[in-house]
Amino acid sequence: MKKLFAVLALVLPMVAVADDSPNETKFNLNVRRIGLDWTKTDMKNANEYQDSSVAALKASNQENIKGVFDVALEYGFDRFKWDNSLFMEYGKQSITNNNGEKTVDESADKILLSSDLAYACWDFDSFKLGPIVRGQYETEFQGDPRRNVIRPNAGFALFDHDIIKSLYVVGVYEYDFTYADAKVSKSAAEAGWRIDYQIREGVKFSSDGYYRKYLSYSQYVGEDLTYDFLAVARLDTNVWGDLTMGPYVKYRRAHSRQAFDYGANTSIGVSFSYIHNFDLMYKKSED
Repeated sequence: MKKLFAVLALVLPMVAVADDSPNETKFNLNVRRIGLDWTKTDMKNANEYQDSSVAALKASNQENIKGVFDVALEYGFDRFKWDNSLFMEYGKQSITNNNGEKTVDESADKILLSSDLAYACWDFDSFKLGPIVRGQYETEFQGDPRRNVIRPNAGFALFDHDIIKSLYVVGVYEYDFTYADAKVSKSAAEAGWRIDYQIREGVKFSSDGYYRKYLSYSQYVGEDLTYDFLAVARLDTNVWGDLTMGPYVKYRRAHSRQAFDYGANTSIGVSFSYIHNFDLMYKKSED
């Protein structure tokens, strides 16, 4: 991990000398998404199918409403790109079993503050490619224990493509102080993506996610993960101005150090969103 940061410290000044791009400055407020996700499962006559081998016939009624806030300040100067983003989601799930008993628990709870600095060593017609450094802080609105993680990382990324907004591979250092009596330092390798594809006017497909594989730990904590995978896909259709509606699917899979098998969470539903990119500043020199 130290070698990776050392290499990037050497690469950035060297490529800066070779900068032959035009002087271009951009500053945007990108509202990637502010909205609500809603899913519902409604069962009929489930009591009569409790001995059935078909799980879909004996499930419980479920309702899920989740709020999402995903906004980024994007600043670009020549070959540099600096993004500062805030992602928040919170949701509760209501489950009613076949006896009419209702329980409520959290289905989503995450706050992620991220700052990314990328440099385009290679600037082609349709995309840019170069080193990236990133700092992240992840926590929750609630939680017992409440998640607290600091996650700096560095690597290389393809970015600013018309479709592939970000495609990266990084080395990760993670300091996890969720448990007061077990503060853990970890190293990991991570790959991730963010994609926006305009199918036609008013209809857009988007996807983002990551795969993180942990490589080392400073001590043993059974709840720590060995790997973490998240993938989200959504189809947004403009219904009025910048307000959209469309189906979405989210899949999360991970494995802890103490578990025999992996855990997975799959959500399918409908999202209602506000999406807009505000161009706050754009300048291009005559040089």
